Amino acid sequence: MPGAGGQGLQTIAKIIQGDLGTRIFHITIGGFDTHASQAETHKELWTRVAAGLDAFMKDLEGIGRADDTMIMTFSEFGRRVAENASAGTDHGAAAPVMLLGGGVAAGTVGQQPSLEDLQDGDLKFGIDFRSVYGTLLEDWLGTPAAEIIGTTGFEKLPVVAAPVEAASAMTTLAAD
Repeated sequence: MPGAGGQGLQTIAKIIQGDLGTRIFHITIGGFDTHASQAETHKELWTRVAAGLDAFMKDLEGIGRADDTMIMTFSEFGRRVAENASAGTDHGAAAPVMLLGGGVAAGTVGQQPSLEDLQDGDLKFGIDFRSVYGTLLEDWLGTPAAEIIGTTGFEKLPVVAAPVEAASAMTTLAAD
């Protein structure tokens, strides 16, 4: 399988095909912590991530599991808006999350962050990560969110096309 995380994603596809009962998978792709020469590095990394995810989705389609598998990409940290002296960016507060798969409701959730209205040089986050996790736990995995994230009251997001009792699998792809 081509692209970033290709071998790991290929292994995950085989485990899903084997129906071994695993519901959450996690894979990490490094190299995104770019404090220097960011533009070219990120271009190459995201090209590889796209190729890996495309191949993974094709594998899932080939085994008839694309509709009951959701992929979530996230980063453990955001990037600052301003470029530093080394043509990179330093750690920031907010970062995007992307969801892929047949069960994902199409569209963008949340507002485009302002590049001018910053908080200490960082983008202001618009959606608390607990809303994302809580929604996926309840609407995708059929699990009460409060038992895992330790609280209730976070906004449910319209990201799952048809909430289910318990979906087959969820793969998380962490970029760091």
